[in-house]
Amino acid sequence: MAISTDGSLSRSAYESLTERLVLLDIAPGAPINEQELMSSLGVGRTPLREALKRLESDHLVVTYPRRGTFASPVDITALTEISEIRRSLEPLAARLAAQRCGADDRADLKRLRSALSKVRPSTSARDLMDLDLQVHRTIHAATHNRHLQAALERYGNLATRIWSVAAPRLTDAEGHIVEHIELVDAVAAGNADRAEALMKAHMDDFEQRIRTVL
Repeated sequence: MAISTDGSLSRSAYESLTERLVLLDIAPGAPINEQELMSSLGVGRTPLREALKRLESDHLVVTYPRRGTFASPVDITALTEISEIRRSLEPLAARLAAQRCGADDRADLKRLRSALSKVRPSTSARDLMDLDLQVHRTIHAATHNRHLQAALERYGNLATRIWSVAAPRLTDAEGHIVEHIELVDAVAAGNADRAEALMKAHMDDFEQRIRTVL
């Protein structure tokens, strides 16, 4: 009996679409064309629709009866609620990551540190957002707590969409990203107290920067 690959195809479609929606490659409010996505992602209708159901539960797409599925609008008013959750969970994740990260995690952090060191004022807003997302997800993974990781990625995705809207209007957006170097170093060194404090400061800075332009 052949083994179905729908599950892995659905996961692949979900991950790819998450990136496009979070980094605004698919614009807020844009219609989701299933036929085009099936072609570009190389998946059938069933795994694509499974992926879209997950994305709807993540508040990244919305489906309207008789109208179709659309990329969710970016809800700026949700910033306070999202930030309340992230200010509690992100510092915890940084502490746990510093305490638990292994050799593979440190290798990932080293790679990200190298990428962070190459950020320049000319680096595009999209590339900055992508790098910010990678740092947070790597730290989440290093906690080795899959439930915490899943919660943080969900709210981190929503926060990154807001950040992506605001980034082109921010001055020194690259500075917010480069400050991750100290955080990455603290996690890799196993300095839990410093990692937690740096992440808390980073969360506070994130919200303050966003509110200056929204």
